[in-house]
Amino acid sequence: MSTLELLALQPPGWGGNLLRGLANSIQIAVGAYGLGLAIGTAGAYGKIYGGPVLRDLLEVYTTVVRAVPELILILILYFGLTDLVNQILVEMGRDRIQISGVIAGIAVLGVVQGAYSTEVLRGAILAVPHGQIEAARAMGMPAGMLARRITLPLMLGNAIPGLANLWLIATKDTALLAVVGFSELTLETRQAAGTTKAYFTFFMAAGAIYLAITLLSQWGFARAERWARRGEPAVAAGAR
Repeated sequence: MSTLELLALQPPGWGGNLLRGLANSIQIAVGAYGLGLAIGTAGAYGKIYGGPVLRDLLEVYTTVVRAVPELILILILYFGLTDLVNQILVEMGRDRIQISGVIAGIAVLGVVQGAYSTEVLRGAILAVPHGQIEAARAMGMPAGMLARRITLPLMLGNAIPGLANLWLIATKDTALLAVVGFSELTLETRQAAGTTKAYFTFFMAAGAIYLAITLLSQWGFARAERWARRGEPAVAAGAR
């Protein structure tokens, strides 16, 4: 079969399978990225403004997650945590549950993303000029309004480059879910290549898809960063 026939959307081509895997990968990446941002925002504020116990717990969380390889974490959380929950349910006299692959993938990668997001957002918050925060407090601005009107807008420009990297990591980490049998792009590619023996064709196609996602994401985040930094003085070309 020719390359075009192998990549055709209709059988006997495998293009439709690759697109289905891509849709699953994007679904997992978006969900995990969103969950990670929620965890990271709460974690960043907890590390900066929380009490000693909360800060210590968050430090343990971010250190462990960043120290252990993502693949090991996926295996622990996907299999180990599910087994623990089922054991507890059995002890309580309830039936075992089967967690959806999509939900499990989002939860697992979301926990990983949350640890990195915590540190990215914490650094961005700390980069906000302290004088502006103190001025807002002197005017009697409540904590929620201060965060909404001062801290978040000013830290966004500093946070976006790091958050862009985390999004790209999320899209690539979905490939690790192939080890637990989730039909994302990498697993669909392996199945197509293994069946047709056209390894070069399908792995190059998968690489091109990931590259396209990266280029599109970089363009989108670059526009978002320019929007977040609107009103800031432009850095002179060639300035050091």
